[in-house]
Formats: sequence, C-alpha cells, structure tokens
Amino acid sequence: MTNVSPPHKVSMRTRLFQIAQEALEADGWKVERATGMGKGSVRRITRDSQTKLVSIRTSQDQYIAFPRTLDDRQWNTLDDVDAVVAVSVDDRENPTKAKVHFIEADEVRRRFDLAYQARRDAGHSVPVGRGIWVPLYLPHAETPVYQVGGGLGLDFLPIAETDLVVNGTDVLPSDLDEDEDGPGLPASPVAEQHRPLTINEAKRQLAETFGVRPDQVKITIEA
Repeated sequence: MTNVSPPHKVSMRTRLFQIAQEALEADGWKVERATGMGKGSVRRITRDSQTKLVSIRTSQDQYIAFPRTLDDRQWNTLDDVDAVVAVSVDDRENPTKAKVHFIEADEVRRRFDLAYQARRDAGHSVPVGRGIWVPLYLPHAETPVYQVGGGLGLDFLPIAETDLVVNGTDVLPSDLDEDEDGPGLPASPVAEQHRPLTINEAKRQLAETFGVRPDQVKITIEA
C-alpha cells in the first residue's frame, strides 16, 4: 500500500472532502451545495424530514480550525451551521485511512469558545478575523493551552473509516473543492513544528509548559 506524499496535499484535501460527502450519503443523507451561503465547505443535507447545514472540515494533521469573524463577535461558518463533519487522516506521517466524525455544531462551538478564551487568558495574540486550531485526537486539558477544547474525535466516534488508497493506488481526484472559509487561518501547532523556531516563540512555548510568564524564561545558546 502506498503512502500519500506531501506533493499531494491539495489533492488529499479534495479526497478527504469527497470521503466526507460519501460517508454522509452512505448514512442516508442527500448532500447538496448550500446555495447562497458563499462558503465552500458548507453543504445542505437532507434525510427523511430532517434538513441540516453542515460544514465539512478536512484535516491532514489531526487538527480542525474555524476563523473568528472580522468583528470578533462570533465564529465564521461555525455559527451558521447545524453540524460539523470533521474528516481526518489516521496518521499524520503515513496516512492510509480517513476517519469521518459527525458532531453537532453546539458542541463544536462550546469547544472552540473554551479554546479561544484559554488563549486570551494566556496572553496569546489572536488577530481579529483569524482562527484557532483544536486537536481532534488529543484530549481536552488545561495545559498546554493548545489542548483546551480538544478530543472531539475521541468523544464522537467515526461514522465511517475509508481507505485513502485502492488496490495500491492513491485515489486523489483533481477537482479541488475549497474547504476553508473566511480570512486566512494561522498554522496549526503541528505545522508550526516544521518552521524555524524563534527565541520569542521558544520562550512562549516553554512558559506555557512550565506555567510562567515568557519574560521569566531565559535561553542560552552555545554554538
């Protein structure tokens, strides 16, 4: 079975989005574009007499994100839907399956409210109109701050698990369906791990770990 390599990131996002829609259809939902929403991730789903608006969020590092609105009063997209369909790879480095989670929006909003407030209380800068990331498979914890609100993928078991490859071949459609709405999102904590670390950022992370202020952290570098 082949692994999905980094050059396939965009196509992988499309594949995950497709898997989420297929999982909904297998669960008996009719899936349609939500006309008039102007947001690529939102779908209108119907089953029997039920109709819901859902936001499909794809994840290649097992975090999901929503941006704040520009007035910082609510969540962009998240406050407009009834449920969130989070579809994530099973492994960040060597993904072979996708897991699809169906979660009521009220619970997702509660988790994101907790995460947002925790970052503000910790003195983190959350620019207006920007979003935050919450881990699907790390449980909620007060520290480190990025775990606040986590564990949605643990508490809401997958409604489907799907292979990312078929007969040893990557199944990656080329038609992209953009699933990020609103202002640009900052990198997730996992993505940040692959960037050069500045002194200020190192102090901030150490301060979070040990429960002190960043100005109380001293770093010495010996070449």
